[in-house]
Amino acid sequence: MPGTGTIINVIAIIIGGVLGVLFGKNLKERHQDTLCKSCGVCVLFIGISGALEGMMKIENGSLASGKTMLIIASLALGSLIGEIINIEDRFESFGEWLKIKSGNAKDKKFVEGFVTASLTVCIGAMAIVGAIQDGILGDSSVLVTKAVLDLIIIMVMTCSWGKGCAFSAIPVAVLQGSVTALSSFIKPIMTKEALANLSIVGSILIFCVGINLVWEKKIRVANLLPAIVIAVAAAFLPFEL
Repeated sequence: MPGTGTIINVIAIIIGGVLGVLFGKNLKERHQDTLCKSCGVCVLFIGISGALEGMMKIENGSLASGKTMLIIASLALGSLIGEIINIEDRFESFGEWLKIKSGNAKDKKFVEGFVTASLTVCIGAMAIVGAIQDGILGDSSVLVTKAVLDLIIIMVMTCSWGKGCAFSAIPVAVLQGSVTALSSFIKPIMTKEALANLSIVGSILIFCVGINLVWEKKIRVANLLPAIVIAVAAAFLPFEL
């Protein structure tokens, strides 16, 4: 049934959040800090590996890199659009609303945990490709795999950032559910080249999330999200970036 993958993914995130809250209560502040930093390092390498996989290729027996102009153009234009729209503040405002409505008004880490966790589990090609396959073919295998990964990631993040991380299930449900519902319209746009571009730029944004986890918040990653749309659109230009 279309949508099954997203339902499984959402449940997995909630379970990860519950487990994280239970385990997190038994951790001292320094343990939570170290756990957060280690999670950030993992996210950094996930982003690095994804970006390099798309940028590096073998040419004439040697390693060559590409897509540099795509990255520069996507991030420059995307960040400008994101700052004008101010996506980060809107995301945080929604987080503040959730914090109050969920009875966590005294949780100082709630909003930051929600925003960081949401960006970590929403950005990436797996969410888009998996949701399209779920909608068109009824194949939820990609989203089930993502669900397992998200469960672990959210559990670890919740141990250090608190309950806010579990609420990342909401944007995942909205994003993947919408893509699944509109999959027949989105599929023609998601060509091989478009997905490759999405994966590269999305991985760089994941890397930025890792930076925020390790060195505390420095990059307004939500304001970089339009870069993904620009990267996909770039696949249809008459010339290659």
